[in-house]
This record gives sequence, structure tokens and C-alpha cells, in this order.
Amino acid sequence: MSRSSSNPIPATPRVISPSPTPSETREASQDGYFGPVTRSARKKAAAAQAHTPIDEDLDEDDEQSAELRRARSKSRSPMRVRKVQSLTSAKPTKEVITPKHPPVTPNGKQTNGHLSPPSASSGWSWRDLSRSPSPLGLIPIHRQWRSFVHRHEVPRKLLHVSIGFFCIWAYVHGLQTSNITPYLMTALIPIATIDYVRFTYPSFNRLYVRVCGALMRESEYQGWNGVIWYLLGAWIVLWFFPKDVGVMGVLLLSWCDTAASTVGRAYGRYTPRIRRGKSFAGSFAAFVIGVITAVGFWGYLAPRTGPFPTDIDWPFMFTGTLSLPGVVREAVGLTEAQASISGGVALGVMSLWTGLVASVSEVVDIFGWDDNLTIPVLSGLGMWGFLKVFG
Repeated sequence: MSRSSSNPIPATPRVISPSPTPSETREASQDGYFGPVTRSARKKAAAAQAHTPIDEDLDEDDEQSAELRRARSKSRSPMRVRKVQSLTSAKPTKEVITPKHPPVTPNGKQTNGHLSPPSASSGWSWRDLSRSPSPLGLIPIHRQWRSFVHRHEVPRKLLHVSIGFFCIWAYVHGLQTSNITPYLMTALIPIATIDYVRFTYPSFNRLYVRVCGALMRESEYQGWNGVIWYLLGAWIVLWFFPKDVGVMGVLLLSWCDTAASTVGRAYGRYTPRIRRGKSFAGSFAAFVIGVITAVGFWGYLAPRTGPFPTDIDWPFMFTGTLSLPGVVREAVGLTEAQASISGGVALGVMSLWTGLVASVSEVVDIFGWDDNLTIPVLSGLGMWGFLKVFG
């Protein structure tokens, strides 16, 4: 009896397959019973454990799927183990490097990576005439007087405005437009020649911008000087248009452009933008100054200082009267007196039209041309065309 009690009869052994499935191996390990395993099966199990990736991104979904896997019924087919992407890919991916193109200047050119844009000899387009916003760093005096010269352009605007007062002085002293145009052309030719020379010789260009840098924009470091377009615009409007239209064209260029630039820079951010670099505040300032200039010239200066003896060859186009064209008068059945206005009413209509023309010519962009050229020419065309129809 004592021998039988010390050696109890073992339980009936379970019959297992020579190669247990992973689920059976897991259940066997949980029960604490490990049946005999063949040598080949042990090698396969060790190799499978060695190549099983470690899941480092377990979350609630993975834990729930693990519970579901444990709840599955027995199956002889091995479970599908979800592959977990490793931290680094097996094959190194080639990084696609996109070439960085150099930035484009407002004139439409690509810069060469330095402060200075490409030289003027590297091609030409209409955009080269554009008065684009200036960078900072090309002209030394712009760095030294950043607010006075670069931002507010005080010396440049003083020169701009002074031309208008010189035009008034020439008119009061009886000078005709034919006496002014030769001097404009005489100044235009050497200034344009100097600009061409400084484009050719960089050392001379550096000397030039040191002397005249306060009157230049930094976009003119490698572009044509704005004085060239100023002289050309004034010459065109004084040579091809009647005396009063020519004088008004120069006055609008001198004062309306300056007013639009000054007011636009100060208050343009508070008003709608019409186009790039042009705001409603600047355009409205040009309109107001244009109206005031027309009233002052046609309503005050011209009646008190003229006519001059030589005005017979250069008569005024606006004589204080506006009327409908003959075709329109006949169509509506009005007499010439009924279809005409004069005095303050005619002066008011002409002044409002002049202010509108000045504002539009300051805003419009024609091939990116400099507004020192477009403002007097377009203003002259607008006033001339209006007076040709209603004058």
C-alpha cells in the first residue's frame, strides 16, 4: 500500500501531432504541459520566433485583435500575423531634389543670386521700362538714409514737384512750348548716353550711383534712369499737343504722380488695391490734385496772365465753352446755344474730366512702361480727345 501511494498512477497522456500548431503550443504553455516535440519541429519553431518582428506600435485596436485571436477556435492552419512596418525601410529611398530656380525680379528677370540683377546686355523686354518697387542694398545712400531716401523718396519727389513750378514760371514769362522742347531734347540725349555708358562699365556705374543715388530708385541700378522717361514724356506732350494741353500734361505728371505715390504709400494699405502697387487712396489723390490743377490753371492763372502776343500761333484748346457735337445737336433738335455750357459749369466739367484722366493714366499699365512717360502722354491724349469732341 505504501509503495502504491508513493508512486501514483499518472494521468492518461494526450496524443499530440508531431508538429504542433502555434495555437496548440500556446495552449500547452498555458496549461503547463509540454509534450514531446521532434527535432525538426523545434528548429522550425526557433527559426519562426527569431524572425518574428517586434510590434512597437500597440494600441487599443491591436489589443482588441489580440483578444479576438485568443478567442478563436482551434485550427490547424497557422494564423496570419500582420506585418508591422519597421522604423526604417529596407531599401533606401532616393530623395528627389527639385532644382531651385533663382527668384524673379519685378521687371520679369531672374536674378543672379546677388544683390544686383543681371546686366542690361542680357536681353531686353518691354518690362525693362517698368518702375518696379526697389530692393534695398544696391545704392549706399539708400542704406544710410533708409527712411528719408529709400522709403519716402524725398529728394526724388522734390525734383519731381519742382518741374511743375518751373513750367508755371516759364508760362508766366511768356515762353512758348516751342522754346522749351529744344532744351528738353538737349538734356535727354546726354543723360541717355550716360546711362548706356554706365551699363557698359560697372566701375562708372558705381561712381554714378554714389553721386546721383539720392535721386534714383534701386531698381534703376541696372535699369534706365527715370529722368529719361520724364524728359521724353514732357517733350512729347509739349511738342505734339496745343499749348494749354501740353502745359497741363506736364503739371499732371509733376504733381498728380507725386501725390499718388505719397498718399498711396501712407494710406494705401487701408483702401482696396486696384492693381499691384496701385491703391484706391493713391488714385483718389491723383484725381483730387488733377481737379485742383485744372481749376487753378484754366480758371485762375491763364485768364490773369494771358493771352500773350505769340499765342496766335499756339492757341488754347479750351476757351471756357463746351458744346455737344453738331451731329448730336441735330439728332436731339437743339440749337448751338442750348447744347453749350460756359463759365464755371464748363470749367467744372473740364476739371473733373482732367482729374479722371490723370487718375486713370496713373493707374494704367502699358507693357510695364515707366509712368513718367505714360502719365503725360495719356493725359494729353485724354484732354485733347475730350476737347476735340466737346470743345
